[in-house]
Amino acid sequence: HITSIGQSKFRAKQLFDWFHKKLVWNYDEMSNLPIELRTQLKKLNPIVPIEIQQKLVSKIDGTTKYLFRLADGNIIESVLMKYKHGNSVCISTQVGCNMGCKFCASTVLGLERNLTTSEMLDQVYSIIKDTNQRVSNIVLMGSGEPLLNLENVIDFIYLINNEHAQNIGQRHITLSTCGLVPQIIELSKLNLQITLAISLHATNNEKREKIMPIARKYNLQNLLKSAKIYSNTTNRRISFEYALINGQNDSEQDARDLAQLLSNIMCHINLIPVNKIEECEFDSSKNAKEFCKILQSYGIETTIRRKLGEDIDAACGQLRRRYLENKG
Repeated sequence: HITSIGQSKFRAKQLFDWFHKKLVWNYDEMSNLPIELRTQLKKLNPIVPIEIQQKLVSKIDGTTKYLFRLADGNIIESVLMKYKHGNSVCISTQVGCNMGCKFCASTVLGLERNLTTSEMLDQVYSIIKDTNQRVSNIVLMGSGEPLLNLENVIDFIYLINNEHAQNIGQRHITLSTCGLVPQIIELSKLNLQITLAISLHATNNEKREKIMPIARKYNLQNLLKSAKIYSNTTNRRISFEYALINGQNDSEQDARDLAQLLSNIMCHINLIPVNKIEECEFDSSKNAKEFCKILQSYGIETTIRRKLGEDIDAACGQLRRRYLENKG
């Protein structure tokens, strides 16, 4: 683009450096660009960064929830999680979501639109600037189904991974999906080194359909086949997310069935104590430790996800929904 306005190619490199490495989004601060060019760029390509609308910091563990306002007035949310191994940022890939998973607040208000690549980058960059701290891990697990916005998501991965930008390793990026089979196969062809996290939440189709409507379209057998293709192609372990719901999918038999189901896939299971949300009758399970022990006894690597930011509605979609309802 820069050559089309009579500028040399190296100006594009300079702009890339300002935007993606130095995280400067004001042309006036780009000191190595001629003043005429800055004036031209302001007219041709004005920068409208996303704005922090609200920010909540957990007193328990320092988890920070951000509500961002986009240029068109839409609201999205991101979460900064602090671990010993570094800072993780969980970002949204869509405004809202239409997947309809029963235990998730993101989906209650439906889907507005896909986010652009720059709106995804902007979430990470804004948090880096706000905290003045490096981010070492990215999770595409906020509001939205990343595989329904595949093209922009892939561009985002390449840009955040770029060595001349934030240089976040692909192995430090996790993409979470509720299991869109064709897109998982498409993603495997790119042979990225990211972690694919698949929301499973049940051990048979009947149970899964009750929790996740997408299961009516893609059954468990086909989903696990696609997971195996991804794992074999990329040589990366799949992370299966399993939300433990009291009396629904948390019995000893469920644990055994799950172990059997995943016995021939290179994987890790992430057990999630489900967050209670108002419009949903599901309750958090008390059996997490037992469930975990059974899976481990089958030789499957299993962890129980630590609940973060419980005092600030850090679960997907909760804060955004509350904000929009109060505003309405």
